[in-house]
Amino acid sequence: MSAGSMASLDASAIGDEIGRWVSVESPSADAEAVNRMVDLAEDRLRAMGASIERQVGQQGCGDILTGRIAGQSEGPGILMLGHLDTVHPLGTLQGALPLRRDGDRLYGPGAYDMKGGNVLGFAALAHLHAQGRRPRLPVTVMMIPDEELGSPTSRPAIEAEAARAACALVLEPSGGGGALTVARHGMVRYHLRVEGVSAHAGAEHEKGVSAIREMAHQVLAIEALSDNARDFTVNVGLIRGGIYENRVPDLCEATVYARVPGPAEADELRAALDALKPHHPKARITLTPGLYRPPYEKTPQIQALYELACACADELGIALNGARVAGGGSDGNFTAAAGLPTLDGLGVIGGGPHTHEEYALISSLAPRARLLVALLERIGAS
Repeated sequence: MSAGSMASLDASAIGDEIGRWVSVESPSADAEAVNRMVDLAEDRLRAMGASIERQVGQQGCGDILTGRIAGQSEGPGILMLGHLDTVHPLGTLQGALPLRRDGDRLYGPGAYDMKGGNVLGFAALAHLHAQGRRPRLPVTVMMIPDEELGSPTSRPAIEAEAARAACALVLEPSGGGGALTVARHGMVRYHLRVEGVSAHAGAEHEKGVSAIREMAHQVLAIEALSDNARDFTVNVGLIRGGIYENRVPDLCEATVYARVPGPAEADELRAALDALKPHHPKARITLTPGLYRPPYEKTPQIQALYELACACADELGIALNGARVAGGGSDGNFTAAAGLPTLDGLGVIGGGPHTHEEYALISSLAPRARLLVALLERIGAS
């Protein structure tokens, strides 16, 4: 993006920049690919005068990028969060989801979730820099490499920054029609291991205890915990078991994924899973907690951030379409659970996340960038 287009927050120029980001494919599990995206984001941050910290990736994930931009005042500032990884594998651009414009829609892997939102945040900061202005408070920009995996390597860094900040703005895509996110469900994973007794499936079938059969009983009990009326859903999404079809399997493993509206449901789930008993007396069950995003609950401080965004939008003539509680998780779950006032869903309007129809609405780009500029200049005014 040129200095001129940044100063005017031109929708076409912002769309072109999103296209540049989308053109650098960055699936979560490919650290080298993600780091190419980190390189691009680092270049953009340096161009607007940010000081840079880059934490080398761990556990096969890409690097964590942090850029710090001075504000008009010192002290705790704004943590601006986004992630650079996508769920789309390398080659998606040349295959199922090429970068293209169709009317008001800009298609491409990550255009909506969430390279588009990242570009909006960068455009807002670059706009202030190009005009010789600064955010009211210092801004720390964190670009995360593994959010789509549950942020296994990034969570400690996010929480450390949250402890030093005054509030967090999360650049995840908006809700329908531009709604901002003021709360999110928690995301809980557990790993279930069932051990049985192996035996020849023909000659000595009666001596075996099938771990797969035992797991089938447990799956029925686990999924019965779902209560859709409460938005409390429990899903067994992965199962692995057995070696040969003529052998009674002595091992089966499954991953349990649950959406919990609040801490009470998280505790309820853990108690129910801890209470599971083997259907067969010779089977054994082991439960291990996995990655966890704590519930992100709305507080009076989050409501105040939302109301400030509404006031800014009214002054700019931008429709926000209200607030929402999102079913999916984000890194905002970590900041909100740490007690940091967090406003999420500040990214693009669009649709098709995690599909081959992912798109951002070009008409949303300039208004959403202007909203971010207003927030950066207003947060901390009182």
